[in-house]
Amino acid sequence: MLWPMIAIALGFLGLAVLGVLAVRVFAEVRRLARQVDRTTRQIQQAAQDLERAAAPLAGDAGTMAGTRRERV
Repeated sequence: MLWPMIAIALGFLGLAVLGVLAVRVFAEVRRLARQVDRTTRQIQQAAQDLERAAAPLAGDAGTMAGTRRERV
């Protein structure tokens, strides 16, 4: 009767360990998701800044291309 009780106790402890690990994994996944969201927002902001900075340069390039065509 001792061995079945030990087997049940070890089974319960194994499930408890798996439960604790599942909670830890869940917490880390949530933290990773927040970090991915924050990084995505930063990348979007950087892309918008780059577009704003490139707009005047694109206009200048168009002007320069237009003057080259006139000279030819």
